[in-house]
Amino acid sequence: MNTKTLLNWALKLTAAVIMLQTLFFKFTSAPESIYIFSTMGMEPWGRIGTGVVELMASLLILYPRTTFFGAAMGLGTMARAILSHLLILGIDVQGDGGKLFALALITAVCCGILLIGHKNQGLGLIQKWYGKNH
Repeated sequence: MNTKTLLNWALKLTAAVIMLQTLFFKFTSAPESIYIFSTMGMEPWGRIGTGVVELMASLLILYPRTTFFGAAMGLGTMARAILSHLLILGIDVQGDGGKLFALALITAVCCGILLIGHKNQGLGLIQKWYGKNH
């Protein structure tokens, strides 16, 4: 396996594992998750909806033919998480020392790099769709 392939899989696994790990807390109504989404006025629908989006993004990232789309979903979700921390929640949420904020940043960076590295998937779909409709 070459360095590019190893880096690609390291980015995919990092982003997917972080998003998948947080699903347990969202789907089991962990007090921390309820606090976060209640503070944002999005409990329970925001917590569950975000969990579903993160699950879909993780699966799409891991499947090679859909990495671009999963990374786009993941980056969008992490952008909202980062903004929520900066504007509403604060970086340190309930004494976590900024751990959730750091995980959102790491995931966003991984998804951003994956988007750039897999841009041909997105461009190919746009060209295919545009060609059929024009």
